[in-house]
Amino acid sequence: MTTGERAYLEMCQEVLENGTKKGDRTGTGTYSTFGKQLRFDLSEGFPLLTTKRVPFRLIASELLWFIKGDTNIRYLLQHNNNIWNEWAFKKWVESDEYDGPDMTDFGIRSQQDEDFHTIYKQQMDRFKQLILEDDRFAKAYGDLGSVYGKQWRAWKTSQGDTIDQLKEVIENIKTNPDSRRHIVTAWNPEDVPSNMALPPCHTMFQFYVAEGRLSCQLYQRSGDIFLGVPFNIASYALLTHLIAHACGLEPGEFIHTLGDAHIYTNHIEQVKTQLAREPRAFPALKLNQEKTSIFDFEMEDMKIEGYDPHPGIKAPVAV
Repeated sequence: MTTGERAYLEMCQEVLENGTKKGDRTGTGTYSTFGKQLRFDLSEGFPLLTTKRVPFRLIASELLWFIKGDTNIRYLLQHNNNIWNEWAFKKWVESDEYDGPDMTDFGIRSQQDEDFHTIYKQQMDRFKQLILEDDRFAKAYGDLGSVYGKQWRAWKTSQGDTIDQLKEVIENIKTNPDSRRHIVTAWNPEDVPSNMALPPCHTMFQFYVAEGRLSCQLYQRSGDIFLGVPFNIASYALLTHLIAHACGLEPGEFIHTLGDAHIYTNHIEQVKTQLAREPRAFPALKLNQEKTSIFDFEMEDMKIEGYDPHPGIKAPVAV
């Protein structure tokens, strides 16, 4: 089995050549396959893809947002992270409070119409400023509902209690490392239809301890291969490093299992550009050794060294 970045590129090639043409929620269209798996040995470097630049700063700040149990994009915007903006923005422009130009199908229209793109950017900038400066507005429109951070840190039970899955799994790894129940799930069937801006794509992850090494397997129900999956790989590799560090273990493997693995039809040329490039050595991750709890980590406590990627490749997000 091919591992590392070459396995990712092989998956891209296979989906381009053999994927089934399918419609999707966004109306964009995809080439899709079902049931793929990638493996990364974390002792061989941190899996930040090198055939295009992947922004570690965005990955790290998003993961800290999850770990904190936060669900409001204000924290992300404070760290200049815009990757969740569109879902919150959509809630605002579809509300009775919105008083700007028509934003129907803003994601697709801004890609196709240069004049509309300018209008869209103006309204998005206005939205971001309001989130950062207006507490009421941020509470009303910045919160994405019961997304990852809420499910990880404050899962609501039928009795009205909350479960801190992340805290519990770390404690269980420390006290009962051979357990087969080191699982965190973000897929809450009660919340999916009514209380989430976007139902979780990375739905469940499990840890495994062997010979002093901590491994993690993620099950992802839906994977945007070009834009999303490189983020997911690095995010869960980082989470594995952080939890291994907190538990006095070495990082082992990250195994990424995908359900619907797809390439959007408006990402095909970008994928072909990436496939023409030769992978380079993965960088190294450096953590602040003085921090012993993952809940104490901040951005300055995590650094990437030796990252020498090919240039970034821009592509539109399907919302």
